[in-house]
Amino acid sequence: MITVSAGGLAAIAVLLAALWDRLIGDPMGWPHPVVVMGWWINQLHQGLAGVAGESPWRLRWTGGLITLLLVLGSGFSGWWLEQCALGRWMAGEPAVRVLGFLLLVVGLASALAGRSLEQAVMAVVTPLQANDLPKARQRLQWIVGRDTASLNAAEIQRAAAETAAENSVDGLFAPLFWMVVGLVVWQVESSWPGPLALAWGFKAASTLDSMLGYRRGTLRWLGTAGARLDDLLVWVPCRLVMLTLPLVSRPWSAWWGLVKAAERDGAPDPSPNAGRAEAIYAHCAGVCLGGRNRYGDRWVEKPLLACQQPAADTAAILRILACSRRLEALWLLLPLLLLMGSLAA
Repeated sequence: MITVSAGGLAAIAVLLAALWDRLIGDPMGWPHPVVVMGWWINQLHQGLAGVAGESPWRLRWTGGLITLLLVLGSGFSGWWLEQCALGRWMAGEPAVRVLGFLLLVVGLASALAGRSLEQAVMAVVTPLQANDLPKARQRLQWIVGRDTASLNAAEIQRAAAETAAENSVDGLFAPLFWMVVGLVVWQVESSWPGPLALAWGFKAASTLDSMLGYRRGTLRWLGTAGARLDDLLVWVPCRLVMLTLPLVSRPWSAWWGLVKAAERDGAPDPSPNAGRAEAIYAHCAGVCLGGRNRYGDRWVEKPLLACQQPAADTAAILRILACSRRLEALWLLLPLLLLMGSLAA
């Protein structure tokens, strides 16, 4: 009889979650953890921001408290579901374990954005191919922070390509990295926070950065903690993407040159991760990214990435998406190896 350890069970859940994400994604109408996180952020913001007033240091402390509560709460929710899947609650009833495992898979899938990102990008590309610029601008506005009202076709294509690159790291590879960290933790002790707890903790920080991490008004201070935590949690996954993406996109002999070029081009970006993420995709997909973007009443000059390559077009966007699919398959080899190791033990 084949027995599966807690680590092996988690590896199966991660692999099924990645499959779920690619085949099904986020079904319309289903409750999504990020929506719940967003609701809590709004409630905490409304409840605590008034106490802080306009004081920068009070706003920083308030933002830190919101970050602490949301990240710990999200991580605890994931840990509770993990323990249900392992049968450590309610006397280990079989029905509870089965339901817990199913929720574990769905919860892990909810932290991955491979299919939803691809759908969002293609929702911009499709009307653009039909020369419907108003619809392309409207759909682009849903997924980018820059102004899109006056963008021409070339600028829309560049924005879609940059979003496909940067958000692949934030939305797919960073949560997948923390899931794998949880798998490794469970090889040591399965009562500790595992793949779902760490993935949901990361998604909480990412959601905080998305909602509060703006350098304007009181958010300049209130969103600092969430933004800094998100930068920290993405730092290692971003560098791993830089090291591994060339392996699935270009001849291996070009690996070091691509990594060096991405670091050179991406380092000037104010973000410790965004510029490097876009740069490695730009060099591996053979497309020039970066340039001037308008945010409200200000213009931001982003560094040019792979400037010797042609400008973004539909083919380049498709190459970026294909690179992400291939890299995800490469990263999933580690959970597969952990599963095989647990079965052989």
